[in-house]
Amino acid sequence: MQAARTDKELIDATRPFAQEHRLTSWWKVISTFTLLAAGLVAGGSSSLWAAVGGALAGPLGAGGAVASVALRITLAVVTGLLVVRAFILYHDYLHGAILRRSSAARALFYTYGIFALTPPRVWRETHNYHHAHTAKIVGSHVGSYAMVTPAIWAKMSAKERLVYKIIRHPVTILLGYFTIFMYGMGVSPLLRSPKKNWDSAVALVLALALNATLPFVLGPAGWIFGYLLPMAVAMATGAYLFYAQHNFPDIHVQPRDQWSYTRAALESSSFMRMGPVMRWFTGNIGYHHVHHLNQAIPFYRLPEAMAAIPELQDPPVTTLTVRDIVANFRLKLWDPEQGRMVGYPS
Repeated sequence: MQAARTDKELIDATRPFAQEHRLTSWWKVISTFTLLAAGLVAGGSSSLWAAVGGALAGPLGAGGAVASVALRITLAVVTGLLVVRAFILYHDYLHGAILRRSSAARALFYTYGIFALTPPRVWRETHNYHHAHTAKIVGSHVGSYAMVTPAIWAKMSAKERLVYKIIRHPVTILLGYFTIFMYGMGVSPLLRSPKKNWDSAVALVLALALNATLPFVLGPAGWIFGYLLPMAVAMATGAYLFYAQHNFPDIHVQPRDQWSYTRAALESSSFMRMGPVMRWFTGNIGYHHVHHLNQAIPFYRLPEAMAAIPELQDPPVTTLTVRDIVANFRLKLWDPEQGRMVGYPS
């Protein structure tokens, strides 16, 4: 029987998978951003959808208009999921997992970060902190959703409890474009440190400008289907994925004085089981325990690492089923006495 590996030995075992295939990275970046650009342009094109409606009116009659709208909504949702995939590539680039030292990649991803309301400065700072402090009760709110124990909850003021409930509420995540991203990544960093987080101002101004001008440039339908709905879908999806990666029934949260980086990666980060289509759209981010163990592994090599390393093959699991989503949203506090997440005190 093989002896259990130390934390260092386990991390060392992941290092061979942290080598990117440069051409593969570029292919995934170029194909993703080409599809994303096509989806945004097609969704906002009034002439295209007038032609589609006209073509469908022949065989479907009055139902052609309904079918045209249904197709346009479907395209907006798919485009939103492409925004999610593009974000995973951006996220990997900022981790140094793909296309290091590429000036072209830097220009593309920094532009994307501003467009997607995840400005590089505030994202890198908060997300790197999150990786270094996953599932620590104190400071868990930085780069993640706040988490407290029943003992801390009992000492919180009514205002603090209200803010905590709002942060973790499903409606806050559903409206992630406005709450998590526009406010959390745009307004909040500016209020904290305007000079340091100047790129948050740029991202916020761009988002406000697009929402103010696109209804006139593209028409109300072009604005909704070509920009607002895709972004709303993308950011609600991203906000929930991030929530479920660290708020699930089988999570284990260690006391701060006993905290271990490796154990936090393997026991406080979920494996989200998905089908091949959603794995593609989410850039394998469901292999979150592997990503937290070694953030330098390119997203397309995460399944390979999990398959090769036995210690990564029995992670805590969640899914995108309604049952699991409801179960995850019921989790509000970490109870160290019970060793599990619980709901709010009655």
